[in-house]
Amino acid sequence: MTVLDERKAQGITDEMGAAASPIDKEGSKYDRGKAVLEELTGLPETGAKTGYAAFAPEIEVFLKEHLFADIFERDVLTYAERELITVSVLSSIGGVEPMLRSHLNICLNVGLSPNQLKQFIELIQASIGENEARAAQIVLEEVLKSKQ
Repeated sequence: MTVLDERKAQGITDEMGAAASPIDKEGSKYDRGKAVLEELTGLPETGAKTGYAAFAPEIEVFLKEHLFADIFERDVLTYAERELITVSVLSSIGGVEPMLRSHLNICLNVGLSPNQLKQFIELIQASIGENEARAAQIVLEEVLKSKQ
């Protein structure tokens, strides 16, 4: 709000983006979120839970119902746009290379090309910093190498 107030005081008028269309889908939010996650990763969500899902099953339910159903089903951003935002945030945080690796793989799965991701790393360098971009570049190179 502070930024918007400052921009308004400078005479800058920001247009509001389009509101998301209502979500009108059948089935439980968990099942819908599970389907979205499968679409993002290209992998079936079957078998025994591992990692955070085994350690804290409530978090796994929350992510599927809230993140992947309530948020990802909305039509304001595409999956690719959401993933680029996620990659930029993870790159700025640093030290979360396993998550960054997963999301770079998702980027490729939702249609972004290796060249587009390389260009995006250049934007991270210009906007966030050299160290963050270097770390993201290393992870991207690992992801691309694993696809060969």
